[in-house]
Amino acid sequence: MASLRDIRKRIKSVKSTRQITKAMKMVSAAKLRKAQEAIMAARPYAQTLEALIGELVSRVEPGSVSHPLLVERPVKKADVILVTSDRGLAGGFNANVSKAAWRYLKDEGGKLERHAITTVGRKGGDFLRARGFSVRKDWAGVLSRISYATATEIAQEAAKRFLDGETDAVFLAYNEFVSAISQKVTFVRLLPFETSGKKAGGPVLVDFKYEPNPQAVLDALVPQALNTRIFRALLESAASEHGARMSAMENATKNAGEMISRLTLFYNRTRQAAITKELMEIVSGAEALK
Repeated sequence: MASLRDIRKRIKSVKSTRQITKAMKMVSAAKLRKAQEAIMAARPYAQTLEALIGELVSRVEPGSVSHPLLVERPVKKADVILVTSDRGLAGGFNANVSKAAWRYLKDEGGKLERHAITTVGRKGGDFLRARGFSVRKDWAGVLSRISYATATEIAQEAAKRFLDGETDAVFLAYNEFVSAISQKVTFVRLLPFETSGKKAGGPVLVDFKYEPNPQAVLDALVPQALNTRIFRALLESAASEHGARMSAMENATKNAGEMISRLTLFYNRTRQAAITKELMEIVSGAEALK
């Protein structure tokens, strides 16, 4: 049986852990509010930009405009961009999205001539390397200091590989922010770029005049939309990370409090048993002297 000193040390250790998890929860809650405001501000722009591209493609004569990033071809080589965090202690945030990418690589990898993996965040790379996959490039520390410039670099690199024929499709895996306690694992095709408007050849109700011409507008919008998709995925992941960590630390703090209560009760019972034993020994000794 553990001694009273051991139990006291255990209670002290759990109290220290509870202080750490409580502080981490408060930090994540403060960061979550800022990250949530950022993603709520970015979503309307990203959605409108993609809808605008779809409308442009659908309103003009089929085949009159095109962009290299919209061209589909048989998928023999694929790239996967996996967005995770650099730190743990966030519940299933990293594991869930990493498993989504891993399942695709495991199921489709054998059908492809070649696949390449790019990770944003250290945890995703560690997860896939542990399962025998090699990572082509790792972007570390991105979610802690998200910038549009970094998102543009990632998008331009993916676009260059697609245009150079090094890959036939690029997929993006990230956590979409739903609420502070809920994140949705999202695995989508990034390239060739999919438009959200009506399909070409559909009925045209109203047409617009494009300056200087529809092709020039499309050439400007598609790369911009690609950059915005990556930027939005980073913002979604950052908000999801803070929400997941806040929930995980809240549960950890609650569990630590329950453990402290159980240990305190056990300590009092053990102490009472020791006192009772000592009293019995004293009484027995006194009776023996009589």
